[in-house]
Amino acid sequence: MIRGFEILGGFDGIKLPTRKTAFSAGYDLEAAENVRVTDKKISLVPTGLKAFFPADEVLLIYLRSSLAVKHGLILANGVGVIDADYRGHIILPVTSLHGDFEIRRGMRIAQGIFQKYLTVDGDEIGRGEVRRGRFGSTGDF
Repeated sequence: MIRGFEILGGFDGIKLPTRKTAFSAGYDLEAAENVRVTDKKISLVPTGLKAFFPADEVLLIYLRSSLAVKHGLILANGVGVIDADYRGHIILPVTSLHGDFEIRRGMRIAQGIFQKYLTVDGDEIGRGEVRRGRFGSTGDF
């Protein structure tokens, strides 16, 4: 297989992401644990998943629009960008604009969309440093 998701050890009983309709672009990601998201603070929501895909692709993570519109939740980084060389746990930094909210285990919270990307002339995919860390590991601002 060249593209997909895997459930990490220790996260029994969670489901692999699926597309809910024939024309859905995104794969629904569920929360692997209950997490209380508090007003204007960042809470980390584990998915219990890692992803694998070709080097010329990226996995983009978007919060489900229903959580944003109905409950005022947002991804703290706007859009999650999972690079092909990231092999760690997909964890979502979520915050609330309108007070506390309880994310329940199994709740569909985000969508993952696999997408090809382009590079500038002279750049080659696979060149550069090798990722050594995990979540947020390519350096600070």
